[in-house]
Amino acid sequence: MNRTFDLVKTAYELSQLLPTEEPQVAMAGRSNVGKSSLINCLAQRKGLAKTSSTPGKTQSVNFYKIEPGGYTLVDLPGYGYARRSQSERAKWGQLIEQFLTKSPGLKAVALLIDVRVPPQKSDLELVAWLRHANIRILPVLTKCDKVKQREASARQREWRDLLGGMATPICFSSVSGHGRDALWAALDSLAAQPVQTEAQT
Repeated sequence: MNRTFDLVKTAYELSQLLPTEEPQVAMAGRSNVGKSSLINCLAQRKGLAKTSSTPGKTQSVNFYKIEPGGYTLVDLPGYGYARRSQSERAKWGQLIEQFLTKSPGLKAVALLIDVRVPPQKSDLELVAWLRHANIRILPVLTKCDKVKQREASARQREWRDLLGGMATPICFSSVSGHGRDALWAALDSLAAQPVQTEAQT
């Protein structure tokens, strides 16, 4: 399927985060988890999202309009990078929390996880927060080209169990494109879902 994948807005401040009813799926993950590379792979456009070997490159909330589909993919700043100043980390945390709590069109959060790393405290804290807020979680294991299949499968099972069997994580490689079609299918499906409310299970 041919898609357009365009950066339509970048927000650096809380005042720039305007609520919208338009369907959105957010992407969140620790710094240097490979979020920008994943976005470029999905779009098949090198340089759409800026990549860096230095963690914490994404310092804003970036909005990408997806067509066909009519929804927005929202790239949130990476979290958990200790070398940034406390004030910078606090600002990013406020941006992330404000977006997640004040976005009526938010359908789900794709949680990006480095397949090579055991579950981290910051990831588990975000999972707990999203569950409390009743926001759907789509787990995505990144950098799957860097481990053997059995290691990736073991990490999939680990995260599936941690999430209570809600979803089996998608294994993704920005290098080979493995998992690209599966991730697109999951994003499209989630974007078409009604916003989850407290009354739903």
